[in-house]
Amino acid sequence: MDGGVKAMTAGEAMDEPVEMAEAPEETGPQRTCIVTRAVRDKSAMIRFVADPQGSIVPDFKGDLPGRGYWVTADARVLAEGLKRQVFAKVSRGKARATADLVTRMGPLLERQILDQLGLAKKSGHLVAGFEKVEAALRAGQVKLLIEASDGAVDGRAKLARLAGSGVEIWAPLPSAALAPALGREHAVHVAVKPGGMADRLAVTLRRHAGFQPDPATGATTAD
Repeated sequence: MDGGVKAMTAGEAMDEPVEMAEAPEETGPQRTCIVTRAVRDKSAMIRFVADPQGSIVPDFKGDLPGRGYWVTADARVLAEGLKRQVFAKVSRGKARATADLVTRMGPLLERQILDQLGLAKKSGHLVAGFEKVEAALRAGQVKLLIEASDGAVDGRAKLARLAGSGVEIWAPLPSAALAPALGREHAVHVAVKPGGMADRLAVTLRRHAGFQPDPATGATTAD
């Protein structure tokens, strides 16, 4: 673990008691998960805050007011936290989470992916369509290769072969979901150029992956 901190595995840490006292807000690039007590980079976690009514809501951008409660971006970890009522414990009863918080996370993160793709397109940091994506890959101008999850295997495989080691490949959503965000009738192949937008979208994609069904079982990690 970075910084010399030895983190427990999720399975080991689930058995550890959660501290009851409300600790000060942490600073720096890493945070401690309130469920597992593991110390991780913020990009691998999700910040939650209490709204004015005291209900826990996700703060994906990390800019909502109030004390932040950080949880590893994994459905199983969050589900365990809800079972153990960790938000109420660490906030000394000031905050509460609804039982459907885990199931709400996937759709909320999907919306953020689509919003970020739309912004990338408007700013000129995104190209779509097989030929344009292929050209961008050959020119080394791609940070993220995003494919429709229902796209043709042969086309996806060809572009994947062109992607270098520095290109992240994701298939988070079907074409019908991607197309409207990009103002297109169809969207199968999308490339995002290197830069801040790609970095922020990559974080969202990783978080989103933690709340998706297991491809082998069809169940989420929280089930």
